[in-house]
Amino acid sequence: MKITHATVKPCIQGLADPQWKFARAQVPRLEGAVLQLQDEDGHTGLGYVHAIPAISTHGAGALAALEFLAPRLVGRRADDIAAVMEEIDATLAFNPTVKAGIDMALHDLLARRLGVPVHVLLGGKLRDGVALSRILPIKAPDEMAAMAARLAGEGYGQLKLKLAGDTETDIQRIAAVRASVGPEVALTLDPNQSYNAKQLIGAFGRMERFGITLIEQPVPAADVAGLALLTRTLPVAIEADESAQSVRDVFRLVSERMVDVINLKVTNLGGLRRFMEAVRICEAGQVACRVGAAFGPALMQAMALQAACVPKALPYACELSEHLHLQDDPFTPLPVHAGRLALPEGPGCGVGWRD
Repeated sequence: MKITHATVKPCIQGLADPQWKFARAQVPRLEGAVLQLQDEDGHTGLGYVHAIPAISTHGAGALAALEFLAPRLVGRRADDIAAVMEEIDATLAFNPTVKAGIDMALHDLLARRLGVPVHVLLGGKLRDGVALSRILPIKAPDEMAAMAARLAGEGYGQLKLKLAGDTETDIQRIAAVRASVGPEVALTLDPNQSYNAKQLIGAFGRMERFGITLIEQPVPAADVAGLALLTRTLPVAIEADESAQSVRDVFRLVSERMVDVINLKVTNLGGLRRFMEAVRICEAGQVACRVGAAFGPALMQAMALQAACVPKALPYACELSEHLHLQDDPFTPLPVHAGRLALPEGPGCGVGWRD
C-alpha cells in the first residue's frame, strides 16, 4: 500500500462577487493548490491547500511548499499518517495550510483504500450533517440587507456579518440586516480584529438590541487579554479565530478560559489530526467549538464536513458552504439543502474530480 505518485496542481477560482471584502482584505479570486496521492493499487487521495495572502499564504508559496514536501511522500505507506505528518512538521517550519493539504490527502487515500468515509478514521460520526451559516461581506447596509434576505429565504438560519471597525456604519449594517430577516434568524458578527476591547464594549450597548448570538475575533489576534476582558464583560458569546492558529493556542485559550467559543479550521490547524486534538481540548475544558469558514472548493468543504460530524456538540452553525459562490470548481458538487449540508455517501471525503 505504498504511495507511488504525489502530484501538485494549482486550483485557481474566481468569486462570483469580485468585490467580496472583509476587514483585512478584498478577495477577488483564490489561488489554492491540490495535492493528489496515488498508491500502488491505483487508489487516490486528494487534499486542498488554502491560499489567501492575508490569511494563510499566497498561491506561489503554497505551490513551492508542496513541491518541496511532496517527494517525501512517495514510497511511504498509506496507513502511516501519524509518522509521515510528524516528519513533515519537522521538515518545514510553519506552513500549516500546506501541511493541512497533505494531511487531508493522506486521510482521503487511506479511507478510499479501506472503503470507508474519512470520519471513520477520526473516530466516527455523531451526526449525518450540519446546519450552516452564511457570510455577508462588507458592503453598504442596504446591500448587506438585500443579501441577507435572499440567504434567509434559501433556508439559512444563521448569518455572519463582516464588520469594518467603524462603529456607526457597522451598527447601520446590523440594523439593516436584522430588519430584512426578522427575529428568527441568528446573527453573528465578525469584525476580523478591527475593534479594540473597550471600543467594542461601548458599541455592544447599541448592538445588543438587534439580537446578537456571537461575536468572532473582534480584537487583534495577539490581544488575548482583550478577548478575556470581553468574555468576562459582555453578555454574548465571544469567539476566538485568528487567536487560535495552533493546538497550543487552543490549549491556552481553553485552560485560561479566555473565550466562550473557538473557531476551529482544518486549514489553520495543520490538518485533521490537529483539528481533532483541538476539539478534544475544547471538550475537556467545556469551551464550545465551531467549524468556521475557509474559502475553497467542494473538496475542502467536504473534508471539513467529515471532521465537523465527529465532535460531541456543535452549538453554533458551521460555515462550510462558501464554495457555492466560487467559480470553476473542479470537484463534484457538494449541495446545500435548506441551509444544511449532509455527509456525502461513499468512501473518502465524498467528492472527487469532475469528469
